Amino acid sequence: MDNVGIVVDDLEGAIDFFRELGLELEGRATIEGEWAGRVTGLGDQRVEIAMMRMPDGHGRLELSRFLMPAVVADHRNAPVNALGYLRVMFAVDDIDDTLEKLGERGAQLVGEVVQYKDVYRLCYIRGPGGLLIGLAQELR
Repeated sequence: MDNVGIVVDDLEGAIDFFRELGLELEGRATIEGEWAGRVTGLGDQRVEIAMMRMPDGHGRLELSRFLMPAVVADHRNAPVNALGYLRVMFAVDDIDDTLEKLGERGAQLVGEVVQYKDVYRLCYIRGPGGLLIGLAQELR
């Protein structure tokens, strides 16, 4: 897999949030014009993107803020059992420390931190703009 795309309404806030999770900003660009619209099927478009690279170098998040055309749907408040792409989960070293740091950036715990056997501590949070993010701490 090359990347997962996430549409956001606050590109700067999303970049800062994912940096806190250890991702690195690989690059930014404005994508526009007829050629881009042929790929997406949206026609003439203008989109600011930021490519965020995972700390291990395997995989990226493409954060997109559409300037034109306007966003037409909002799935951010969909429950965990909604159909379609819903969340991305990150492995973290210390879930409590990560929650504290992300809380300073506005993240809110969805349910509670739970432990699955002696294997993981897990939780869901709402990140920038209400994005659903999963956190998993492997217990060794």
